[in-house]
Amino acid sequence: MIITVYTFFFWQRPMKISYDLETDSLYIRLLEGQYECRTLRLNEDVALNIGPGETLVGIEILDAQQVFGKEGMPPICLENIQIEQAA
Repeated sequence: MIITVYTFFFWQRPMKISYDLETDSLYIRLLEGQYECRTLRLNEDVALNIGPGETLVGIEILDAQQVFGKEGMPPICLENIQIEQAA
């Protein structure tokens, strides 16, 4: 089961945050579309997907509940950003 929480708009591009309950993974997609990416592992649980021109396409967090701790995902504070709830 994958839950897309919100879609944020940065520079007229949607950013999506999705959580997969079955795999306990969180994915932050910064750019829509299909990109050939290389993966840069920051540690065992966090990886960056880097696309053409060294553009950050997405951030993957494995074992999300462990990474964020018992408190869960921290609150998201948005300033001067348009927000639309995902369908």
